[in-house]
Amino acid sequence: MTFADLNLIDPLLRALEMLAYQTPTPVQAQAIPAALAGRDLLAAAQTGTGKTAAFALPALQNPANEETSVGPGDVRVLVLVPTRELAEQVFNSFCDYGHFLPLRGLVAYGGVSIGPQLKYLRNGTDLLVATPGRLLDLYQQRAFHFDEVRTLVLDEADRMLDLGFARELDAVFAALRHPHQTLLFSATFSADIRSLAGRLLHAPLQIDASPRNTAVSSVKQSLVTVDKKRKTELFCHLLKKHRWEQVLYLSAPKGCRHLLETLEYQGFPADASHGDKPQHIRQRALDRFKQGEISILVATDVAARGLDIDELPLVVNFDLPSVAEDYVHRIGRTGRAGASGVALSLVCADEAPMLRAIEQLIQQTIRRSEERGFSPEHRVPQTAPEGQQSKPAKRPSSSAKTGRAAAHGAKKAANPGRSKARSGGKASAAGQRKAKKNPTDRH
Repeated sequence: MTFADLNLIDPLLRALEMLAYQTPTPVQAQAIPAALAGRDLLAAAQTGTGKTAAFALPALQNPANEETSVGPGDVRVLVLVPTRELAEQVFNSFCDYGHFLPLRGLVAYGGVSIGPQLKYLRNGTDLLVATPGRLLDLYQQRAFHFDEVRTLVLDEADRMLDLGFARELDAVFAALRHPHQTLLFSATFSADIRSLAGRLLHAPLQIDASPRNTAVSSVKQSLVTVDKKRKTELFCHLLKKHRWEQVLYLSAPKGCRHLLETLEYQGFPADASHGDKPQHIRQRALDRFKQGEISILVATDVAARGLDIDELPLVVNFDLPSVAEDYVHRIGRTGRAGASGVALSLVCADEAPMLRAIEQLIQQTIRRSEERGFSPEHRVPQTAPEGQQSKPAKRPSSSAKTGRAAAHGAKKAANPGRSKARSGGKASAAGQRKAKKNPTDRH
């Protein structure tokens, strides 16, 4: 199959040829014809398999076929994404695919001045890629209206439908006119999210271009067990040992700051991107990483969905995400577009429940190892195969219980005053503590 077989218009085919796109991926081959036919879609495919093109190409073709131009405040295609980084990435992809189309487009997110966005939208636009918060800010200031929205796309839809965006999405769906086409795309969809999406979409076509909630096979996954307090030390040790040239390091915000300080102190070229930094600082760090000015980008889950870096060889998880699906998105920053990659996690015993949830989600056991000199005091247990429960501890027999009771009785008879002395000592000590205690302590 070729892209010409998908009934795409000539300007889009010329752009794809310019980008050296030759054969549609499975998600593109299934989603593009259905979207062009006006179907609502719920599409799941592994990270790095071309989901953006799967919704962007039909979303561009539909307004391109319109005979009338947009009017003041009009928006024809609305794409919602959860993060600023992803907004930039998706918008740039739309620009690449729509290179030969005379369409207007805008990307809008917080952390930057709202003035230019207001001015642009008031003249109308064919395409708007936005984060939910900034979208509603613009709507409340009457920069645009929803009356002409023909296609709504939710990228990383599982995160978009999470509780953190529920209020914003309710407001968007309440303002949309009907009918309109809705396209939901992501690498992971939980059963609850699928149920919720089913209520938002009209007779949707469900596409599973790969096994649900799985990581791409081109990513080699492994973990190193280590004590929690030694993770930063271990990472610096591995950096020196393996001489990694480009590493995306994912951590909680607090871990980001501490690690960056340690790396800079030891002379490693690194920068950080997380929610506490202004958007232009985050973007500058990402640009430096892509251009090779720094070899290590320390980031939070802000970067887990939205970074598309050509041939990124390695992703390191400092700590496991609390939501198992986020692990799939994290490691999906490597091994993209058919390239190979490595995902390494530094795991302590406290993270065993999160590891178990991840392995059950991806339906595989991640290979474990230890680094000499960093062996943990407490081991991370292996995850039991799904559906297999550990055997309960064997109950002692009645004869064993009788034997222990008889032994206890004999011991008590040989020391008749011991139990009284123990209880009396405990009571005395408790009384002394109570007398010393300040009665205001409880307040």
